[in-house]
Amino acid sequence: MKTAVVALGGNSLIRPDDDGNAEEQFSRMEGTCSILADLIEGGYDLVFTHGNGPQVGNILLQNEIASSTVPAMPLDVCGAQSQGQIGYMFQQTLENELKKRDVNRIVSSVITQVVVDKDDPAFENPNKYVGPYYEEKEAERLRKERNWDIKETSDGRYRRVVPSPKPQKIVESEVINTLIFSGEKGHIVIAAGGGGVPVVEKEGQLHGVEGVIDKDLASAVLADSIDEMFFIMLTRVDGVYLNYDQEDEKFIESMTVSEAKRYLEEGQFPPGSMGPKIEASIHFLENGGEKVLITSPEHLDDAIEGKEGTYIYRE
Repeated sequence: MKTAVVALGGNSLIRPDDDGNAEEQFSRMEGTCSILADLIEGGYDLVFTHGNGPQVGNILLQNEIASSTVPAMPLDVCGAQSQGQIGYMFQQTLENELKKRDVNRIVSSVITQVVVDKDDPAFENPNKYVGPYYEEKEAERLRKERNWDIKETSDGRYRRVVPSPKPQKIVESEVINTLIFSGEKGHIVIAAGGGGVPVVEKEGQLHGVEGVIDKDLASAVLADSIDEMFFIMLTRVDGVYLNYDQEDEKFIESMTVSEAKRYLEEGQFPPGSMGPKIEASIHFLENGGEKVLITSPEHLDDAIEGKEGTYIYRE
């Protein structure tokens, strides 16, 4: 059985210049699923994860607009909403694509909770921007009325910031494991959307918290929890580069964990771009994984054959 966890970038459904309506999102997903179906047709049983930034941002904006008539939902509930929305679009589109190819597989979405440490330092230093932009006067009002942390952005406007705690474990890992390994033709599973819904454990009970978990790191924890050996991250670039976007940039075909750590310490992979993917790769490989592939959806078929993309291995 060939299996892998595949993490999709946030541009799979909405890109910066898109309106973001449902028809447009379905159209974007059709292009993505056409590529992913090649992998399934080639014999892979897959668990997909995905970003949710634009979608949860729209949900938060809808909350704001309707707050005078409809109670606004907290961020953890909005995250769960986005998982359901994207999961529906994803599983329907992928099943339709597989049916065109006479591939009989069931695609299932799992609303995923991810346990975080209630004492994670991130709760004392919220730095992840979420939701709409505000002018200074409105930002000050929201700080007082809702006790939000709000910071000024680079363009002089203001946005809410929330904690980004590290994922500890996947609550639904047993369910996901059962689905993916449920016989000769297991389910194709969609899970941990947007990094999952952050929850903390208190006296044996789970409670949602307002925060955003890094999608790639949550995907790595998910892959470890179901004993996956292969972790694929799909992004906008065809692989990993040193000195990216500079005259002396150099493509990396493969590297080891120790090399990845060294490059990370040298500042080759900034936090806002490739850094989280390299950190997720290191976590996955140091916890039992065998290999990581970083590439773009367009290069996936060739990358699986070792002709494209960047592979990261254990020592």
